[in-house]
Amino acid sequence: MLKRLGATGIVGLLAILGGIALIAYESLVIAGGIALVLAGIGLVVRALVSSLINSMGMGGMF
Repeated sequence: MLKRLGATGIVGLLAILGGIALIAYESLVIAGGIALVLAGIGLVVRALVSSLINSMGMGGMF
């Protein structure tokens, strides 16, 4: 998984985790909600990309 992300993706992932940790330091409930929203956005983006790839005829990629 880390090979696919590249250096920029890893830095972005660390920034997201650091931000959630900073929010969790103040309020665990709000941090949990933000983590769920980010996970939902990730699933939506994956579904959109998968659909786009399937429409181009490259369905075996994911």
